[in-house]
Amino acid sequence: MINCKKTQRFKGFTLLELMIAVAVVGILASIAYPSYIDNISRANRSEGQRELLRLASLQEQYFIDHRAYTTDMTKLGTPADPYITDSGFYSIDAVVVGVTYTLEATAKSTQATNDSSCLTLSVTDTGKKAATSTNCWE
Repeated sequence: MINCKKTQRFKGFTLLELMIAVAVVGILASIAYPSYIDNISRANRSEGQRELLRLASLQEQYFIDHRAYTTDMTKLGTPADPYITDSGFYSIDAVVVGVTYTLEATAKSTQATNDSSCLTLSVTDTGKKAATSTNCWE
């Protein structure tokens, strides 16, 4: 009998193939990450916008009941003055001058870092919306 050895071929990836795959994943991640952060920042910004509009409504109700606006956010039913949103991304305070008010939301923590173009959002008694950048209320 003749003893023939079969050559075994190992199945798997070479180091070069693995390095190419890691490089491709790294490039894709570097493209996707900034877009992801932008989407997260816009989602967090919507919380600040929503809370400003809710507090503006409460401020109008307070005016109907007391014939004056308040700078004390706790009188509007918030747990603290200034009011910190549930996620902690915005601090909201009121400025009252005569019979007008402005509610201002200021970005905090990671929101201030990730959304630096929209650090403040505000709404007035007339419903005018303002921000540090023109597209913050979009």
